[in-house]
Amino acid sequence: MSENGAPGAGREKPSGAKSRGDMGESLALEYLTRRGYVPVCRGYRTRYGEIDLIMRDGRYIVFVEVKLRKSDAFAQAREFVGRSKQQKLRATAMIWLASHETALQPRFDVVEVYARDGAGAPPPRINHIENAFA
Repeated sequence: MSENGAPGAGREKPSGAKSRGDMGESLALEYLTRRGYVPVCRGYRTRYGEIDLIMRDGRYIVFVEVKLRKSDAFAQAREFVGRSKQQKLRATAMIWLASHETALQPRFDVVEVYARDGAGAPPPRINHIENAFA
């Protein structure tokens, strides 16, 4: 699996947010891999945005947006993948597809990771939404 961290691409997250985001991506990657998905790329970045994970699932190339939250008390994590974010993900996926020839059908998934901080916290809860948007 490759990583793409183009310098200067996108906004930098504060280090605490970045490490929590990395933790969420790692949990999502482990979850999907256990379900038979094959990792292709992690953290693919362009000037339009970033795709957290790119995975292969049978006849699909799956562009995965990972959303990490402490809980769903305020809103479900998927609700933070609005129209603007979807457009950025589509544009970034188009760039990836233009430079990586594949016969696989593209699909956009969202993986919600709910993980509280601290000792004694319950284990993370993961919800995978296949074909979350077109």
